[in-house]
Amino acid sequence: MNIELLVFNGYGQFIWPAFIFTFSICFLLYIKTKKDFQKQEKLFLNEFNKLQAVEIKIKKRKENTKEALSGISI
Repeated sequence: MNIELLVFNGYGQFIWPAFIFTFSICFLLYIKTKKDFQKQEKLFLNEFNKLQAVEIKIKKRKENTKEALSGISI
């Protein structure tokens, strides 16, 4: 491999730290975003499961009411 490619005509000492800084910041931002997303996903799923449980209870009440009003038991 040609060393001139890594040196960038004498500007390598400025370019490589900039690349390293940019990629490390992007990686840290990715990790933080992923962690926040997982936290929000847990909160959403907890809330969604609560709503689903309430909905099931309401449906059961409606079915019981229908059954009681119709006079027919299954």
